[in-house]
Amino acid sequence: MITYLIIDDEHLAHNIIKGYCDSLPNMKLMKSCYDGLEAFEYLNKNTVDLIFLDLNMPKLKGFEFLKTLKNPPKVIVTTAYKEYALEGYELDVSDYLLKPFGFERFLKAINKVFTSVSQQEFHESDNAKNSKRIFLRSNKIYTQVDVDDILFVESSGNYTKVITKSDSITIRNKLSDVLSSLPSEEFLQVHKSFVVAPKHINRVEGNRIYIFDHIVPIGKVYKMNVVKLLR
Repeated sequence: MITYLIIDDEHLAHNIIKGYCDSLPNMKLMKSCYDGLEAFEYLNKNTVDLIFLDLNMPKLKGFEFLKTLKNPPKVIVTTAYKEYALEGYELDVSDYLLKPFGFERFLKAINKVFTSVSQQEFHESDNAKNSKRIFLRSNKIYTQVDVDDILFVESSGNYTKVITKSDSITIRNKLSDVLSSLPSEEFLQVHKSFVVAPKHINRVEGNRIYIFDHIVPIGKVYKMNVVKLLR
């Protein structure tokens, strides 16, 4: 479960963000705050995993508020002012959403936070592999997938298939877009249309990779990737 806080002085912004989050599993709103002081008071007594932070607010501006936090959670900035993006990245925010933003861009930001969180936890806990998750959209259904369960990814025309241990999820995204949401050290491109998780490879025979009941071809251009893996 990801707990989150919305900090924005506009009611419409709260409704949009909450509506997007309600479309995803395991997202729990802890409080809606309409200025930095209200959020500061809440965080003095409580913790959350993620903050959606507006910048242009009364009493205490977004970045001013962020600087007051000793151990801030992950932060996704939501603002209409793109000129503050550089300062945001200097403060180590996870992503910067420029209003108005659509659900696709919102989902990309959430996946970015997930990847960032799981990479950090990987160094902190031997059980971190259980926390690596991403959201995949198939039609109007959003499925949360454990990255460690992904066997391989296959490009199929205008779609991409994500094959897991128990499912096959077809999404309307380019292969490159899917890869950007996955930890690069855990996946290997072996063909222009296939990317595999090496840890799930059963065997390699000639120009074929066997993963469970699946056979994945090895492309000539990518054969060296497999050769390096086998050394």
